[in-house]
Amino acid sequence: MKTRGNIYGNEAIGLLRDITMYKALAEEQIYRLYPGKETIMRNLLTHLNKQKRIYRNPNDKRFFVSAECDEKKDAGMIAAVWVLVDFIDRVEYHYAGDFPVKIVFFADGELYEIVYVPYEQEILMSHALAAEKEPDARRIVIVDSPGQLDAIDIPNAAGYCSVDFDGSVHYYKLE
Repeated sequence: MKTRGNIYGNEAIGLLRDITMYKALAEEQIYRLYPGKETIMRNLLTHLNKQKRIYRNPNDKRFFVSAECDEKKDAGMIAAVWVLVDFIDRVEYHYAGDFPVKIVFFADGELYEIVYVPYEQEILMSHALAAEKEPDARRIVIVDSPGQLDAIDIPNAAGYCSVDFDGSVHYYKLE
C-alpha cells in the first residue's frame, strides 16, 4: 500500500524547495511550475497549509514559508517567477540568483538569468551588470515600464519584458 509520502514525496519536496527559495509563490505560479500536476499541487498545498508548513495569504492567494515572509514581498522576484513559468516547458533546472540576478535557469542547454530593473534604478543596474567582464548567461530583463528601455544598457540581454499584477508578461526586443 502506498502512503501519501510515496505518492507525493518528490512533488512535496520540490514545492517546499520552490516556496522557500522564491519566498512567495502565487497559486497560479505553482500550478504553472508543475504543469500537468495541478490536482496533486492543489492537494499538497491544502495538506501543507493545514500542517502549518506553509502559510497562505487569503487576500492574494500567495504561499509563504511563514507568516513573517508575507510582509516582505519582493516585487522583482514575484515578476521573475512569472517570466520563469513562461519558459517552464523548456527549463531543465532553476534556482534563485544573487543580486542583481533574481533567477537563473537552464533551458535548451543554455544558461539564462532573469534580472529585475526597478523604476529609477536603470543606471545602477546597468553598472552592476556591466561589472562582469563576459557574462556566460543570456539575460531576460524585467522593467516596470517600457519607457525605461532607453536608459538601460545591460550586456548580453536576450530580451526585455514587463509583468502585470495578474502575471501577464509582455516581451520587448530592442532594435
